[in-house]
Amino acid sequence: MKDEDLLPRNDCSRRIIHLDMDAFYASVEMRDHPELRGKAVVIAQDPRLHGGHGVIATANYRARKYGVGSAMPAIKAIQQIPKEELVFVDPDFAKYHAVSDQVHAIMHEVTDQIETVALDEAYLDVTQNKLQRSSVIELGCYMQQKIYAELQLTCSFGASYNKFLAKMGSEYAKPFGRTVILPQEARAFLAKQDIKEFPGIGKKTQAALRDLGINNGADLRAFGTRKLLEKFKKAGYYMAMQAYGIDLSPVRATRQRKSLGKERTFEPEIYDPVQAQTLLRQYCGEIAQSLQARGLVARVLVLKLRDRDFNTITRRQRLPAASNKAADFYPVAKELLDREPEFIENGLRLLGVSGGDLSGARYEEISLFPTDE
Repeated sequence: MKDEDLLPRNDCSRRIIHLDMDAFYASVEMRDHPELRGKAVVIAQDPRLHGGHGVIATANYRARKYGVGSAMPAIKAIQQIPKEELVFVDPDFAKYHAVSDQVHAIMHEVTDQIETVALDEAYLDVTQNKLQRSSVIELGCYMQQKIYAELQLTCSFGASYNKFLAKMGSEYAKPFGRTVILPQEARAFLAKQDIKEFPGIGKKTQAALRDLGINNGADLRAFGTRKLLEKFKKAGYYMAMQAYGIDLSPVRATRQRKSLGKERTFEPEIYDPVQAQTLLRQYCGEIAQSLQARGLVARVLVLKLRDRDFNTITRRQRLPAASNKAADFYPVAKELLDREPEFIENGLRLLGVSGGDLSGARYEEISLFPTDE
């Protein structure tokens, strides 16, 4: 039996688009503040004003040339970007949610089969579409051009017969790129791609693959399905499927949220309780803004912790009253964090907080005037 025969039969009948906004948060700020153009824009609180703390939400492409990107400590931007170029901008998640809703409205002109991955990216199954067009590149260009004309923002898209290849396509030619991968071209395309470009293959697995002499898609396929299964078990099976351009997962139309949260993994781990509390306060603020932008309130707060040994816990606390305000979230989240000091003592690898049991905000729960939080 050939290695390929161990894998499921491919399905090339669908037409899938992965649409990804280019440096979304930074691009929105540069659009709204033209004076930022030509600068290395980092969306984060300025650590010089917050005791050296802060985490980068995203950075524009100029900043990325200096090796600065999302989830990094904000202090890295100061260390790596020339001071005459660097500009910190405090994130405004309520605004980003509003712009994301505008982008999604344009997507819905094409299809309602939309699987939202984040504020700035989504998969669309356009096999059947509202515009009744058969050309997948025509549909992608329609959205790309309309987003630019109406919102003055750029996006990239990849199009293919499955989600995996569409995702690789959208990353292939950023920014403002478009890549279509036809079934007959998929294996040749994948053969040339470095393994770091394959979605789902993390840094540790990349290192293990390179130790085996596997550096690109061609090497992955040549290594063989059986060996990948032996070495990497279930993950090896999925890598083999990727090497042959197989992904049968459907586009799942996004359902109404039951929770809304924020979490980050840290490398290196956090050992400073003050830093953890600062991040927790920031996350509570972001969740509050997101809920307010969507007209939702939460009745439950959930804290998630993971230490350097990958011990993971979640702790839930019902709020005194339904809320979408950071001032109500943070004290509860901090109390839950304070009950688990060993996670910081042992090195905090992941910190997450989410609001659960969501529902629409009643009029009496919405403040008509801004508050200082």
